[in-house]
Amino acid sequence: MKKSILTGAAVAALGGLALFGLASCGGDSNTKTAEKQEEGKVLNVRVWNDEFISRFRDYYPEIKSEDKKNEEFTLKNGIKVKFQMTSNQGGAYQQALDQALTATNAKADDKVDMFLFEADYALKYVNSKYTLDVKEVGLTDNDTADMYEYTKTIAKDSNGKLKGVSWQVTPGLFAYRTDIADAVLGTHDPDEVQALVSDWTKFDGVAKQMKDAGYCMLSGFDDAYRVFSNNVSAPLVNKDKKIVIDNQLKAWIKQTKEYTDKGYNNQTSLWSKDWNAQQTINGNTFGFFFSTWGINFTLANNAAVKNDAGKNLEGKYRVCYGPASYYWGGTWIAAAAGTDNKATIADIMKKLTCDATIAEKITRDTLDYTNNQTAMNKLANDPEYGSAFLGGQNHIKLFAEAAPKINMDNVSAYDQTINEKLQEAMKDYFVGTVDEETAWNNFYTKVLAAHAELSR
Repeated sequence: MKKSILTGAAVAALGGLALFGLASCGGDSNTKTAEKQEEGKVLNVRVWNDEFISRFRDYYPEIKSEDKKNEEFTLKNGIKVKFQMTSNQGGAYQQALDQALTATNAKADDKVDMFLFEADYALKYVNSKYTLDVKEVGLTDNDTADMYEYTKTIAKDSNGKLKGVSWQVTPGLFAYRTDIADAVLGTHDPDEVQALVSDWTKFDGVAKQMKDAGYCMLSGFDDAYRVFSNNVSAPLVNKDKKIVIDNQLKAWIKQTKEYTDKGYNNQTSLWSKDWNAQQTINGNTFGFFFSTWGINFTLANNAAVKNDAGKNLEGKYRVCYGPASYYWGGTWIAAAAGTDNKATIADIMKKLTCDATIAEKITRDTLDYTNNQTAMNKLANDPEYGSAFLGGQNHIKLFAEAAPKINMDNVSAYDQTINEKLQEAMKDYFVGTVDEETAWNNFYTKVLAAHAELSR
C-alpha cells in the first residue's frame, strides 16, 4: 500500500454502506469449491495506484508478455489482464468501483473480476454480496495457513468466510535520523534510542530536547495519529450506530495541540510538499512513524533527494519500535462475485500471497514485509540480511516481532471517514483558528453528512 487520500464521500455518493447490505451478507454458509469452468478471455482488475500492478508485473510468473504503457498483460494461458486505476482522491476509487460492481448490463469481459481494498474500509466490501469466499475461488485453509492471523481476521465476513487475501503485512515502527540522534541524544544505536522513546512520557521528553537543540520531533499534525488510533479499546461506531470517541484519540489531540503550541512539530500535513521535504536532508525533523510501505517507498524516495551539495539521507535513517505497537494500511485482493476467471484469480492469490519463495523475493527486492511467516522469520534470523537504506539494519527482525501484535478486533466499517474527518477538523484547533468545541462540532457535521445513519 502506498499513500491513501480516500474520503468517505464515495460511500455517501452511492447510498453508503447500505448499498452493500453491510449488516450481513447472509446466504449459504456451506463452503463451496471452485468449479470447473471455461475462463473468460479478459481479467479486469480495479486498483487505486500502481503498487499491486508492479508486484503483479515483477513477481507473477504466468505473465507471457506485457505492455507497460497500457498496464495490460497477457498470461501464458492466453488471458489478457487489464488494470483500471482510479485515484483515491476525493473518494473516486470507491465510487468508480461501486458503480462497476453494481452494473447489471456489462458484458462478461467488461465486468470487474478482481479488485483491491484497504483496511479502513475493508468491512464494507467483505460484508457484501460483491465479494467471493476465497474457498469458492479455489484457496484452501492450508494455502492460507502461514499468513499472519490479523490479515485474515479483517477480511472475514460476519459468517466467518474469508473474502480477501493480502501479500503484505503492515506493522509500524519509528524511523529516525542518525545525524540528529547523534547530535542531540549522543547515540543513534536503535536499542539505545528505543530506550529513550519507549513510552509517550519519554517520547515527550525527547521532543523537548529536540526543540531545545533546534529540531522538531515530528513533522506535522498527523504523524502520530495511527499510533493512537490503532490502539483504541473499542470500535469507533457501536452497535447502535453511535460514534464513540476513544480516549486514545483524545490523547492524540492533546499531544498534537501541545506539540504545535510548543513548536515540537513543523505544522505540516500528511502527503503535502512540506511534509515530504521534511524527510530529506533539508528537513529538521527527527523522526516519522511509518509502517512497512512507508519506509521502503515514501521515506526511502524522499531521503534520496539531494541537496545543493549533492548529499542525501540514504543510509542515514534507522528504525526502532517507538512508544507503542501499531499498524498502518495494508491492501487486500478480492474476487468479485460473478467473475468468469476464478481459476486465474486463485492462481494469482496463491502465488502472490501464499508462496513462501515469492514472498521472500519480494521482501529482498523491495524491503516490503510480506504475508508469509516462514519467509519473514527466515529473513529476521538471517545475520547477512539488512537494508542498505537503513545502514544495514535488519528491519525485518523488528517487523517480525511487531507483526503478531497487530489486532483488528476494534475496526469498524466507518474508520476511513472518521479517521480523515477527525484529522481534518482538528487541524483548525491545533493552529488556533477555532476552539476545540467548534472543531468537534465540525467533525460530527462532516461525518454525519457522509453517513446519515450514524449519530453522535
